[in-house]
Amino acid sequence: MPINIPSDLPAAKTLENENVFVMTNERAMSQDIRPLKILILNLMPTKIVTETQLLRLLGNSPLQVNIELLQMASHVSKNTPQDHLATFYKVFSEIKREYYDGMIITGAPVELLSFDQVDYWHELCEIMEWSKRHVYSTLHICWGSQAGLYYHFGIPKFTFDEKLSGVYSHRVLNSTHPLMRGIDDLFYLPHSRNTGVKTADIQKHPELEILSMSDEAGASIIANKSGRQFFILGHPEYDRDTLKNEFFRDLDKGLDPSIPRNYFPENNTDKKPLMKWKSYANLLFINWLNYYVYQNTPYDLADMMNDKK
Repeated sequence: MPINIPSDLPAAKTLENENVFVMTNERAMSQDIRPLKILILNLMPTKIVTETQLLRLLGNSPLQVNIELLQMASHVSKNTPQDHLATFYKVFSEIKREYYDGMIITGAPVELLSFDQVDYWHELCEIMEWSKRHVYSTLHICWGSQAGLYYHFGIPKFTFDEKLSGVYSHRVLNSTHPLMRGIDDLFYLPHSRNTGVKTADIQKHPELEILSMSDEAGASIIANKSGRQFFILGHPEYDRDTLKNEFFRDLDKGLDPSIPRNYFPENNTDKKPLMKWKSYANLLFINWLNYYVYQNTPYDLADMMNDKK
């Protein structure tokens, strides 16, 4: 089954060209089923790119998924046309009485700021608190994971001596966990960040479980044992050229970035990057949708208020 998105959303044409099954709102209205409701809180500056990346993964399952896009009311986006935001995005005040099967909180390029220096931090905290009662399972990505781990569990972030950029090998620590089902013992995940969290700080919380670990990138996928929250410290949604584009962007800014590790063949930036995380990214999202959204969410979403998990 497809994802249900507005027919004029820019991602729709891209996904149709890739044979990703999308459905217009008009056709979805004729379906006599309850589709999953997924809210995407998009904190990335290039919102259209991030929308397409996430919708590509959400559309690769047998489940019908209705998508709503959320932006921060307390932040003005400078890299996305305002007419796009006005047409396709909502703000928290418009959806705060709604209930959702799942939510995704993306990364954001604000990691070198302390959390309380981020101009929308207080609004984000309000949304994360609201999610505990109005969203069955929330998937956090990169800085969104660091923000969630800090807000919900008080786990601090720390700054690396050098930016972590590249595609890293990870070990699955619990192959029987439903989120990791079908994933090889070793799998790949892109990272692009200047900050991280310490494994020892995560391990202080018995309600959390580290599902995968990298010798270079550290803990990468963390689960709340309730299934209501997941934290992915990398970027499974990245396209083949995302790290490449970030590298040349920083190079043009005179930042002298290191070449992303394990990414360009022979470390030659003129060569086409090898994409070796696509299947794992798809399986992660399919497992999340199936085991923690579709199979667990009550038919009447308001009933999750009575869920004791």
